[in-house]
Amino acid sequence: MADKASNDDNTVIIKKYANRRLYNTRSSSYITLDHLAKMTREGVDYKVLDAKSGADITHTILTQIIMEEETNGEQMLPVNFLRELIGMYGNSMQSLIPHYLEASMENFRANQSKLAKAFEDSLGNNPLAKLAEQNMAMFRAASAAFMPGAEKAEDKPAAPAEEGGDLSALKEQMAAMQKKLDALGK
Repeated sequence: MADKASNDDNTVIIKKYANRRLYNTRSSSYITLDHLAKMTREGVDYKVLDAKSGADITHTILTQIIMEEETNGEQMLPVNFLRELIGMYGNSMQSLIPHYLEASMENFRANQSKLAKAFEDSLGNNPLAKLAEQNMAMFRAASAAFMPGAEKAEDKPAAPAEEGGDLSALKEQMAAMQKKLDALGK
């Protein structure tokens, strides 16, 4: 029956018994709704079947997980959205809503990925990131000046591909200061 209910061998079959317990057939263990929520977040494909009838009750269980999350965690679904959603039941547009919500979620995920990539790409071109890199180089040079031998103990990070004239001048000044400190220490 489980093989018939699952089109894909990667789909985990969860059986729900009359006593409301959930049984993971892959791990041969009882699980909770929290486990199913975690599996969902991890992208694990699963199907929940009623143990007695074999009916697919995945939709009901996923709705139950959302209810638990909304009750015990931060609420994500605004009240007006919930009212509008409830108002759509029995409406002539009801059959279109699932497809619209799926498309909206796919667009949201795509935009989220694009935003994350744009953010990562902008760090390389960000003047503040370059300034932070220069500040770290100055800090390393200063720590090398005040703690001789510390730079040798660490693996030196790769130098920036193109150093500005200011950074080179600063390094020269730091080296001169190091020589003076070494002379004073003798």
